[in-house]
Amino acid sequence: MSSWFGVWPESGGGVLDPKIRAALDAAPPPDYRAQGPALTRATFNELAARLPKPNEAAAVEDRTIGAGIRIRLYRPEGKGPFPVLLFFHGGGWVVGDLETHDATCRYIAHATGAAVLAVDYRLAPEHRFPAAVDDAVAAFAWAVGDAASLGADSARVGVAGDSAGGNLAAVVAQQTTRAGGPRPAAQLLIYPVTDLSTKHPSYRLFSDGFFLTEADMDWYRGNYLRDEADARDPLASPLLAPDVAGLPPAIVLTAGFDVLRDEGEAYARRLRDAGVSVELRRTAGQIHGFANAIGVSPGARAAMDEAARLFRELLG
Repeated sequence: MSSWFGVWPESGGGVLDPKIRAALDAAPPPDYRAQGPALTRATFNELAARLPKPNEAAAVEDRTIGAGIRIRLYRPEGKGPFPVLLFFHGGGWVVGDLETHDATCRYIAHATGAAVLAVDYRLAPEHRFPAAVDDAVAAFAWAVGDAASLGADSARVGVAGDSAGGNLAAVVAQQTTRAGGPRPAAQLLIYPVTDLSTKHPSYRLFSDGFFLTEADMDWYRGNYLRDEADARDPLASPLLAPDVAGLPPAIVLTAGFDVLRDEGEAYARRLRDAGVSVELRRTAGQIHGFANAIGVSPGARAAMDEAARLFRELLG
């Protein structure tokens, strides 16, 4: 069942959160496209490091799995076996790492009571599509197979991610379900990229001025894909999958002021129409990236608290 809150007739996004508006006015995001991937990563990491961090604590351990994939395990308080949540960070498949989303993962471990496994998948353009997908699927298989070593329950492994990471989480859910083996128990998709083949109406509404711009997405897309044919591949655009029936239950969060809003909601509707259990939340007044801004905006914190509650229920 889908749930909606926050309506603004002109855009459907509500009223922009004053704290988010102030943050945008105080420090407009840099023009990543003019910097190149290496400098863009450094700038993105610096921006993430300046965000206020919530005081959620978790036991943390870094590991390397498979063919050199770095992961970071966050264990919640209490006694296991815990459910597991694989988290794929956002950043357009080009930027972001274990550090940029460290506070977010600590918060999720605390709020859900799950062991969070952050995955440092390979980035483009050095490793273009489908390298990130391959790493995400491999990390899920490892988590299921080695759940006991994590103090976790292999029957309760979920996937989550924001933006490009939400894209990867959705693709992992699709691929593992179609393969007929272990699949995620649930999926949490936070303002996910679901369709690189076209621009949905929210691109026109929020093309500039709300942190993630249309030009940014064009740049990320150009760095990630090998060619235009990739944009129509369901491994890049999960909204285009021929069949989404039978997928794990999903929670989909979108932001009221976000170029990716409409494709995320289109994916939620597609799942619902195929009989998948879906909770859709459009977070009024928020912009792309609000999952990393819970120390800035009470509205962002409330949205993530609600998502954590719903996900905790799905994982049991």
